[in-house]
Amino acid sequence: MEIIILSLLIILIIISALILKSKNNVESLYENRELQKNIIQKEEKIKSLEEDVKIAEARLLSFEEVKAEKIQLDERLKISDQEKSSLKSEVVKLKYNEENRNETQRKGIESISTIQQNLQLEIARVNDERVREEKENIEKMKKIWSEHEKDVQSYIQLICNNHVIKYIGQEDFPYPRNKPDNCIEIMDQLIIFDAKSPGSDDLSNFPKYIKDQTENLKKYAKHENVKKDLFLVIPSNTLSVIDKFSYNIGDYNVSVITKDSLEPIILSLKKIEEYEFADKLSPEERDNICRVIGKFAHTTKRRIQIDQFFASEFLETLSKTGSILPRDILESVIQFENAEKLNPPMEKRKKQILTKELKSQSEKIKKEIELRQIPDIEANIEFKNEEK
Repeated sequence: MEIIILSLLIILIIISALILKSKNNVESLYENRELQKNIIQKEEKIKSLEEDVKIAEARLLSFEEVKAEKIQLDERLKISDQEKSSLKSEVVKLKYNEENRNETQRKGIESISTIQQNLQLEIARVNDERVREEKENIEKMKKIWSEHEKDVQSYIQLICNNHVIKYIGQEDFPYPRNKPDNCIEIMDQLIIFDAKSPGSDDLSNFPKYIKDQTENLKKYAKHENVKKDLFLVIPSNTLSVIDKFSYNIGDYNVSVITKDSLEPIILSLKKIEEYEFADKLSPEERDNICRVIGKFAHTTKRRIQIDQFFASEFLETLSKTGSILPRDILESVIQFENAEKLNPPMEKRKKQILTKELKSQSEKIKKEIELRQIPDIEANIEFKNEEK
C-alpha cells in the first residue's frame, strides 16, 4: 500500500513535474513569442530610428548649410548695416549741406533782392535826375532862345563900341517898314544881322524855318544901300540840326552864323573900310578878303561843332559815371569834384586879346610838351552833318 501510495506519489510528482514542465514550456513559448514580437518591434523601431537618424543627418547637413548661409547672411547683414550707417551719415551730411546751401541761397536771394531794390532805386534816381537835367537843359535852352535877340543886340553893340563901328538900332533904321533886329554901317553900306531862334524845344522844323527866313530877307536886300550879304544869327546850341549855312538867293546871299562868329565877321567886314574906294580893290584883294571872311566863318563853326561834340561826349561820360560807379566810389568822386575849382583867364572890358600873346602862350605849351616828351596826338574824330 505504501508502495502504491509511493508509486502514486511518484506518479503524482512526475505528473506534477510534467505539468509544471509543460506549463513552463507554454510560458516560455509565450515569452518567446513576446520576445520575437518585441524584437520585431525593436527592429522596426531601430529601422524607424535609423530613418530618423538619416533624416536627422540630412537635417544636420541642411542645418550646416543653413548655418553657413546664415553666417553669409550675417556677414551681408553686417555689411548692409555698415552701408546703412555710411548712407545714414551721408544723408545727414547731405542734409546738412542742403540746409547750408538753402541758407546760402536764401541769403543770396535776400542780397540779390536788396541789390535789385537798390538798383531800381538808383535807376529811378538816375532817371529822375536825367529827366530833371533834361528839363533844366530845355528850360535853359528856352531861356537862351528867349533872350537870344537881346543877347545878340548887346554883343553887336559891344563889338561896335570896342572897334568904333556905327551901330544902327531899329528906331534909326532909315526905312520905315520891315526893320531888322540889328544893323551896322560900314562904308555907307548897311549890313543886316537878324537874330533867329526856335519857337519851341522841337528843333525838327528849325532848318525849314531858317530857309524860309532867308527868303524873307528880301525885304531888306531890295534897298540900294543894304549890303547884299546878309546874316542870320542863330543860337550855338541849334547848330547840330542845321545842315546848310550858306544860301544864294539870287540877288543876295545869306549866311547862317552864331553869336561866337559875330566879332571875326564884323572885323573882317571892317577891314574893307581901310580902302578908300571899293572899286580900287583888285580881284586878288577881293578874293583875299572873301577868303579871310570864309576862313573865319568856317573855323568858328568848326570850333563850335567840336565843342558841341566833346560836350556831348562829356555829358554821356558823366551820365554813365553816375550809373556805373559803385555808390561809395561815386560819393568820393562827388566830394573831390566839389573840392575842385577851375580858374580860366578873366576877360576885362576894353582889354584887347593880342594874337601875339596867344602865339607866345602856344609856343610855351609846345616847348613844355617837348620837355615832358609827350607824344603828339593824332585826332580821328567823325562829326555828324560835317560840311564838305
